[in-house]
Amino acid sequence: MGLFQKNRDLTQAQHEVALVIDAQHFREPIRGFVMRLDQFLTARLDWRSRSSVQELVREGYVSVDVARPEAPEGTGQRKLERRPGVRLPHGTRVWVAIPEVYQQVLAGETRRELEVLYEDRECLAVDKPPHIAVHPSGRHMTDTLIQRVHLHFQQDIEAGRMVPRLCHRLDRETSGIVLVGKRPETHPRLATQFEDRLVDKEYLALVWGEVREQDGCIDYPIAPALFSPIDLKMSARSDGLPCRTDWRVEARAVGYTLLRCRIHTGRTHQIRVHLAAIGHSVVGDKLYGPDEQLFVRALDGTLTDEDRALLELERHALHDHRLEFTTPDGGRRIAVDSPLPRDIADLLASRS
Repeated sequence: MGLFQKNRDLTQAQHEVALVIDAQHFREPIRGFVMRLDQFLTARLDWRSRSSVQELVREGYVSVDVARPEAPEGTGQRKLERRPGVRLPHGTRVWVAIPEVYQQVLAGETRRELEVLYEDRECLAVDKPPHIAVHPSGRHMTDTLIQRVHLHFQQDIEAGRMVPRLCHRLDRETSGIVLVGKRPETHPRLATQFEDRLVDKEYLALVWGEVREQDGCIDYPIAPALFSPIDLKMSARSDGLPCRTDWRVEARAVGYTLLRCRIHTGRTHQIRVHLAAIGHSVVGDKLYGPDEQLFVRALDGTLTDEDRALLELERHALHDHRLEFTTPDGGRRIAVDSPLPRDIADLLASRS
């Protein structure tokens, strides 16, 4: 269960947030897991401080459906919970009514820019710019890709003719193609193609260093990084999940190489982890580049001019360049391409 209910019109203000307490989200074993309500909400609702969350609970904005051994996903009965320190088990469902002042903050302003690369009756492929999230979450609750899609098709959504949903995700800094299912019955048929690895995906990555070979394959397993304070960081580890990235050189410049990467699996940060593991990090990568503390300072808003000069780009230079999938209506094989974005192209040209 995420911050936004499925199939809602994301051009409208959000009145309630629905969440579920999941031990795996906090990298803890499910058995015996309990968590304070205020601690859980502070971790999930980044626009509220812990004291503010406690006030929200005491004022009656929070209700819960507590998971039990006989009902591991809750009983279906919501009840008001005014105790910030109550300890709740894995599987408990939590609803937060959002005060009106915060509804306006979360609604924000969604821009209308949306570049459609392909469209038919059932789906469309859009070109995601860098620096926007695909879904509302955490620090990025407004002007997300799905909100732009909803605004673009607002009349169809209001008339009940369409319920757009994204079929896969890209990191906020990654640009490129995202596939969208227009209808509830279409989305699972497209999403299943990603799960069954029936979608061919190619990325363009500008990396530091001059790669000597013309092509190659990286098949290091990937797992969470053991010695990093950053929870979401991954690393190439022998005990990780199997994955494979094929690459070939697309263009060369002094001190840089543009690689075309084809992924056969979809592990978290796969291309960035694999390229860093062979000594050629993606240009601008704050997490897998020269120093992971760049990532921390970027989150805190404390990047220095020296940091920015070191990174060279405001985002990591990774672009979802080509997507090939089968249309749900008629089973046609469609290939969609997105050109290299200007920021990456300009940096490459300046070094050629």
